[in-house]
Amino acid sequence: MKQAFSERISSALTLRKQAGLTRARTVIEQGNQSRLSVDGKSYLNFSGNDYLGLAGSQELTQAWQLGLSLYGSGSGASPLVTGYSKPHADLESQLAEWLGFDCAVLFNSGFSANQAILFSLLEKGDQVVQDKLNHASLMEAGILSPASMKRFKHNDVAHLDKLLKASICNPSLVVTEGVFSMDGDLSPLSELSRVTKENNAWFMVDDAHGCGVLGSHGRGCCDLYQITPDILVVTFGKAFGLSGAAVLCNVECGDYLSQFARHHVYSTAMPPAQAHALSHALSMIQQQEWRRKKLDELSQQFESELRSSVGVITTQTPIKPIIIGDSETAMALSYSLKEKGMWTTAIRPPTVPLGTARLRVTLSANHSEKDIKLLTQAITELR
Repeated sequence: MKQAFSERISSALTLRKQAGLTRARTVIEQGNQSRLSVDGKSYLNFSGNDYLGLAGSQELTQAWQLGLSLYGSGSGASPLVTGYSKPHADLESQLAEWLGFDCAVLFNSGFSANQAILFSLLEKGDQVVQDKLNHASLMEAGILSPASMKRFKHNDVAHLDKLLKASICNPSLVVTEGVFSMDGDLSPLSELSRVTKENNAWFMVDDAHGCGVLGSHGRGCCDLYQITPDILVVTFGKAFGLSGAAVLCNVECGDYLSQFARHHVYSTAMPPAQAHALSHALSMIQQQEWRRKKLDELSQQFESELRSSVGVITTQTPIKPIIIGDSETAMALSYSLKEKGMWTTAIRPPTVPLGTARLRVTLSANHSEKDIKLLTQAITELR
């Protein structure tokens, strides 16, 4: 009955509102940069993922504009029809060479890349073993795939080893993130890689928040730990300042994904102008080391000025969580900071576990020392 859907929707919205967990979209008027404007008021933005400050870069904007003039607005088809052009091929080659893989396959988002891999690779009788705090795209794909899914305790190498040894006869895919987006902590990739190899399993790393920021010339977490997983996912909506994703792997796996990954086969390819701009973003990441250096300096300043504050988590990344606890207090603190001109989003369940509502502060190379000082002083006063 049609009424069942209406009742289901109404009930779900009511329950979420009663729990104080309702979320709303906010119209950003002048782009998501280090300063943003909402309803005519300007805020310092500490809630974006534009870690290197490329999203608002005029240099990158001009590269995209050049791509538009050369290749038009859209790709016009899926990659296996007529949507795959020279900018796509060039970007894939540049990524593969930079990150040390045989090939790369482009996707329109990190969400679709993660789901495409698990859906196309896993079969009945396989198992996928994931870090408990992996992204929703990975968890959902694991649950919906034909394989059985197990979760190992966050960054717990011994627990992973135990789970793999318990199912040694089943083909296994181990999946982790390089940087965990809500806590800003790193995965122990060297140890995870070792245990995975010892148990004859495949190893996949989603480095959405590490690529461009960590490692030599921004190559990411795998470079930082000097490991090469079987599959690496990098996304372009964070340090690259744009959108989309790529899967890095060997040639045969790349061919397999091109044939069987439905998110790739049946989706219109990203615009070639975007691929052209992404190639330029990659060059900026490789060459403009000052962006990572400045980000490190701002990170050290932030943690130094909040060293004595309760709930502030020290990280090696631009993600700086401040654990508040209950959702109402986190929302109140977020609101108070907005009153002072600083946009710091409160993250609540179900995105994070119950009792760990937080402010997820993120830094950008476009921030200044003065910006950080204003934020840390405000947090200190309000806490």
